[in-house]
Amino acid sequence: MRSLTALPLRTGAALLLAGTLAVTTACAGPAPAPTAATPAGTPSATPQSAPADGAPWVLASGLEVPWGIAFLPDGSALVTERIPATISRVAPDGAVTRLGTVDGVTPTGEGGLLGVALSPDHVTDRGVYVMFTTSDDNRVVRLTANPDGTIDGSRQQEILTGIPKGGNHDGGQIRFGPDGFLYVATGEAGRGEPAQDRDDLGGKILRLTKDGQPAPGNPFGTAVYSLGHRNPQGLAWDPAGRLFSAEFGQSTWDEINLITPGGNYGWPEVEGREGRDGFVDPLAQQGTDDASWSGLAYADGALYAGALRGERLFRYPVNPDGSLGEPQVLFEGTYGRIRAVAVTPDGKSLWFTSSNRDGRGDPGADDDRILVLPLA
Repeated sequence: MRSLTALPLRTGAALLLAGTLAVTTACAGPAPAPTAATPAGTPSATPQSAPADGAPWVLASGLEVPWGIAFLPDGSALVTERIPATISRVAPDGAVTRLGTVDGVTPTGEGGLLGVALSPDHVTDRGVYVMFTTSDDNRVVRLTANPDGTIDGSRQQEILTGIPKGGNHDGGQIRFGPDGFLYVATGEAGRGEPAQDRDDLGGKILRLTKDGQPAPGNPFGTAVYSLGHRNPQGLAWDPAGRLFSAEFGQSTWDEINLITPGGNYGWPEVEGREGRDGFVDPLAQQGTDDASWSGLAYADGALYAGALRGERLFRYPVNPDGSLGEPQVLFEGTYGRIRAVAVTPDGKSLWFTSSNRDGRGDPGADDDRILVLPLA
């Protein structure tokens, strides 16, 4: 595995945003309490031009555990923050606008406000889907943005409730696939064996209609699309429509898997590649100290995976047959823990977030940050 030289962090004059004007458009083990050593401030933009050397640059700072990113058609994005349970709009110039707070979120352990996805018909129905932890479960709900872009987090349509929650392994990623169905990555909530139980919602990748029903063609006639997962937090599709998932292992191997309907990915019977009958081996594996993969995105012919404990970004070339080439390691130790990873609608850059205020990192004064990596 080849390690690239760490690229310098670009900073610029931060502009403090005033008001809340709306704009239309883990790791194994219990999580410690979020750090309060360096309190997060008001999110601020860092407007600047992309560096000529192609290095990442800071788009916004002062966030508190940014977890999910969903791009709007205009190139701005909805960003969730896990602990304060807020949804913000982040513009391409870095301007941050608070849109609303989601009611009912309990940000304990690794839980809180997690993934976010736009309805495939968002332009007309203004639907915003989020996954979050309550005092009783993990759940997916549908919110509706107001005409001015603000979001009333108290108006919720339940899409799926009763997903197991735990002090760790809450999964949390949601994405609409190219088939128009909603994919939900759920953790096994530290319980192990239920990941093998088709009737248990934990340790699975689920596939749902927009209204929360099992999607037509699911392998077992239920919401379950694949099983045997420990804590998947990254979902991404390539242009061929293949679904990849990034997943936390226990103490040996983290995995990137190619997801097939009805596939059993082994947990807790198997961790990493073992070649055992009845289980699907991962396409790639990395030691947990180097990886702890979270966010995943496809861009520029490759998968980009954010590493929390490993504090780096992995780039895996995707071969024509769906296998993965040798990885590059980017920015090792430069930005701390890297969680969310998302490609812009034009495919020209990648947004990724730090996660240094999640109780396991070493936050700086401007953490957490959204950074932009130019791809072209």
